[in-house]
Amino acid sequence: MASTTERLVRASEAAAALGISLDTLRRWDRDGRIEVVRNRANQRMVPVREITRLSGRPESVTTGVSTSARNMLEGVVRSVEVTGVVALVEMDCGPYRLAAIITRDAVEELGLAPGVPAVATVKATSVMVSRADSD
Repeated sequence: MASTTERLVRASEAAAALGISLDTLRRWDRDGRIEVVRNRANQRMVPVREITRLSGRPESVTTGVSTSARNMLEGVVRSVEVTGVVALVEMDCGPYRLAAIITRDAVEELGLAPGVPAVATVKATSVMVSRADSD
């Protein structure tokens, strides 16, 4: 049973992440092959851990590429919004939410979809830090 703080995705997003049709996901639900919960609107919602379990991908993801970057954040894709040739990808990386604009081609090549484990590499030429004025 999914806990109240567990990340859930819509059935259609889970199906896309698993590379199956929505009908197949519904069949798996009926057969008890995948854990599905219902939201208040009685829609199927799938815990991200179920997508990880069924996808065969390890929870810990590495890029397999040697790099000098040290700011690598492992996480799970929260959403992908494709507009024309670019896409907004949001990821949950531990307690942080990260947003990145990448190309549509990159989204397709990497197979990014909600629930898919991924690694965000942050490279910045400048970092700004601020704090509220304290009296």
